[in-house]
Amino acid sequence: MSRFVQEIRFAPSTGGASIAYATSGRGWPLVRAGHWMTHLEWDWQMPVWGPWIEALSTRYRLIRYDNRGCGLSSAATEPVLLETLVTDLAAVIDAAGHERVALLGASQGGAAAIAYAAANPHRVSHLVLCDAFARGALVRQPGQRPMIDALARLVEDGWGQDNAAFRQVFTTQFFPGASQEQAKAFNDMQRLSCSPAQAARIVSGFAEIDASPHLAALRCPTLVMHCRGDARIPFEEGRFLAANIAGARFEILDSINHVPLAGEPAFDRMMALIDGFLPGSAGGAGEPAFAGLSARERDLLELLAQGLDNAQIAARLGLAEKTVRNNVSALFTRLEVENRAQAIVRARQAGFGIG
Repeated sequence: MSRFVQEIRFAPSTGGASIAYATSGRGWPLVRAGHWMTHLEWDWQMPVWGPWIEALSTRYRLIRYDNRGCGLSSAATEPVLLETLVTDLAAVIDAAGHERVALLGASQGGAAAIAYAAANPHRVSHLVLCDAFARGALVRQPGQRPMIDALARLVEDGWGQDNAAFRQVFTTQFFPGASQEQAKAFNDMQRLSCSPAQAARIVSGFAEIDASPHLAALRCPTLVMHCRGDARIPFEEGRFLAANIAGARFEILDSINHVPLAGEPAFDRMMALIDGFLPGSAGGAGEPAFAGLSARERDLLELLAQGLDNAQIAARLGLAEKTVRNNVSALFTRLEVENRAQAIVRARQAGFGIG
């Protein structure tokens, strides 16, 4: 289980749907676009997504959510459409209360992240795509229709059975390099994440999604990462994304899994790439002035970044106002700034005061 505490809330979306979202960590807001097989209550406790959540929450204000029909979000009976996915992503960003966010589009979350970022350039600071796609399987290769239909039937017939053999088909395709513990957890996540009928709708719907018309409109800095041996989303699709997004950076991850798993070098490299690409993480990673701050100094900086004056900070921390004034002056020296305004700017750039 993660050492971070998550807060779960619900964002109203179209058709009366409620989209469950969770926040954890502190720093620049990073929204993980919804993808298949998530459950806010369970995924952070499992060895597949848990290490992702732990690592990202250490660096950022991580916001993640369950797509409608999955996890804690409202049930769904309608087909899975790109327009609905983007609407739900927008609902979560609005509900979380951030004017600008970085977006992480992993796997099926890539299409929604691409479309949202293209339509809302003022709301997206950075875009990270990991083993993502703009074009579903049937857009890339229309001849795959028989295989997609067969997979959808397999899912609907076998998804909810106690026997994990049906779900193991997907686990093997997604994560051929998984440990026994990781494979079992992913088998369980499939059953927990959504109903067999919804899983079948996801298989069919994502195969037909096409966000490629939005690629040319992207203007935010974009990092595209793709596992060399990904059997779920072809490596060529990652290359396609990078080639069609102006100025995108393309990084190859040496893994046979759909996305990197904790314990393989590709996971650590992926997190290092994200950390070097996005704005300052919690505590200002990479800046010695922030790295050396004590817990009390971080608390003080957080309150400064929120715009509180010395009297308000004193009341919040239970200190004398003179003590706060002296501590603030010492903090200016540590941060190598001359005044409160400069300290606030640096603090907010590092992710303080925006959670």
